[in-house]
Amino acid sequence: MLNRVPAAMIETLVAPAPAPLYVELARSIEQLISQGTLRPGHRLPSVRRMSLQRDVSISTVLQAYTLLENRGCIEARPQSGYYVRPRLPSAPEPRMARPMAKPSYVGVKDLTAELIALSVDPNYVPLGSACPDSSLFPTKKLARILAAVGRNDPAMLGRYAMNWAFDPLAREIARRYLQSGCPIGHDELVVTVGCAEALNLSLRAVTKPGDTVAVETPAYFGFLETIQSLNLRVLEIPTDPRTGLCLDATRAALAQNDVKALLVMPSYQNPLGSCMPDAKKEELYQLLAEFDVPAIEDDIYGDLHFGDRRPKPLKAWDTDGRVLLCSSFGKTLAPSLRVGWCAPGRYLERVRRLKFTNTLGTPIVLQKTVSDFLRNGGYDHHLRSIRRAYHHQVHLFSQAMLRHFPEGTRFSRPEGGFILWVELPHGIDTLVLQQEALKHRINTAPGPLFSVKDRYRSCLRMSCGMPWTDTIDRALQTIGELAKRQLQG
Repeated sequence: MLNRVPAAMIETLVAPAPAPLYVELARSIEQLISQGTLRPGHRLPSVRRMSLQRDVSISTVLQAYTLLENRGCIEARPQSGYYVRPRLPSAPEPRMARPMAKPSYVGVKDLTAELIALSVDPNYVPLGSACPDSSLFPTKKLARILAAVGRNDPAMLGRYAMNWAFDPLAREIARRYLQSGCPIGHDELVVTVGCAEALNLSLRAVTKPGDTVAVETPAYFGFLETIQSLNLRVLEIPTDPRTGLCLDATRAALAQNDVKALLVMPSYQNPLGSCMPDAKKEELYQLLAEFDVPAIEDDIYGDLHFGDRRPKPLKAWDTDGRVLLCSSFGKTLAPSLRVGWCAPGRYLERVRRLKFTNTLGTPIVLQKTVSDFLRNGGYDHHLRSIRRAYHHQVHLFSQAMLRHFPEGTRFSRPEGGFILWVELPHGIDTLVLQQEALKHRINTAPGPLFSVKDRYRSCLRMSCGMPWTDTIDRALQTIGELAKRQLQG
């Protein structure tokens, strides 16, 4: 029996709080910019003058200006003040792929292993790996908590983790989902070794070798590698770079094929960065119910929204337990702790058995470290900080690509996460580009990695997970020059 929270209680708990004063101030300034009242190059009032004009504190004005700076609306000039930033022309978004004719097995791609190996090599600029820079995480605070956990209960290090979840951590995860409008009972969760194990267990719970799994295309290559390891077939479904999975193509795929599961990333999909609107998620759920197909939802980027509100997971519409929700703290808090989870709905007992045979349990010392941070470490404050960082980095990468990449380049405009999908002009082969970039110590992720077919030869995934430096700017300039040479040759 799935635990459900009364609707009235949910509405009470998730009622949106009034926006902070600095957010309201930033919105009003942003509106003046969009209306043309404040034009590019226009100098904003000084922090002190704006404080007097709007009758707010200097701290509020500084926060508002910082928010606008992170959004790319204004820029700070040393010894001069804040100015409306000149807007470069925006690039068009990538085009949506065609539907796949029939399911296909995944071929092994050696390039995946090379990409992963080079992503941790400090001699290479990691433009292709979706691994955030360690400076973005509260590593020192986590290290102190981890040490305290071991010091206060050293016997914990000598015990097997023979349970499905550390109860305080499960309650924290469930509480956070409830706040985002997705009621999940803490006893419905299985804590896993990262999101990768959660996805692996979920796929094994709903399929057997030879079955067909539908995925978005382009698809995260980690999905494809997992599917290949389980001897499953893939059916790629076209995905819009802004609104996610194409539902017409999904309906056709489910009607014409014996699809056993849909693997989907509705919030800031990797690699497109698309975010499915709520109405579309609800329609997708109804479609899954109509064809009686389970969905495995990867929600790992859900907390990294640039706007004021977190997008609801698809699981929020799940009334019969067919959505297996998977996520982790890998992109938000601590990649190396490898603490993830799965809320598998009606497949709970099956996932529990698979978890037991797979890794027995997830180390309690790591679960307690994360739990203690969530309760006492200022996780929400950290999330706000890392969201601002990712948003700012995505903006800087986008502007640099407009400067350096060939005319006709398209790239996505995500509203969360830190991934960009880039479509270069026809005639550029990103597999060749990748090999040329390696000679300059730059690691990229070419488009063919993200499909079981030979698709996306002119595309690449760009990770914006590193703080902006001159080295990154030079690397992007080099990529642009190499791409232009292909067009000229």
